[in-house]
Amino acid sequence: MFNEFKEFAMKGNLVDMAVGFVMGGAFATVVTAFIQGVFLPALSPVLGGLDFGSWVYEMSPAVLAEDGTVVTEAVAIKVGEFIAALISFIIVAFVMFLIIKGMNNMMKKEEEAPAAPAEPPRQEVLLEEIRNLLAKSS
Repeated sequence: MFNEFKEFAMKGNLVDMAVGFVMGGAFATVVTAFIQGVFLPALSPVLGGLDFGSWVYEMSPAVLAEDGTVVTEAVAIKVGEFIAALISFIIVAFVMFLIIKGMNNMMKKEEEAPAAPAEPPRQEVLLEEIRNLLAKSS
């Protein structure tokens, strides 16, 4: 059973898929950092100083005790974080679309490339030579 699992785990497709997951996760992390650290702060002045990160819809406020400690946390919907995640998803999906489209175009070009003409079988070459010799001698 261990050997079967080892064969399964070491197949090329499984390893390729694992590398794809790791690369996809790393790419998503980079895109998220770009959206939250560069894109949204740069977009804020254009939108009149709006900060997506601060967009929160508070459904019920936090309950505080007499000494100021929080008894019950506030219930809030973080709209800004959702918008940032949505923008990240759209960018990642678009880049993946472009990569797959490029790969499909490359595969089409490989399929369309004409194959080198194959040499005729040796028997046909010999028969042609015999025919040519007979044609010369008659």
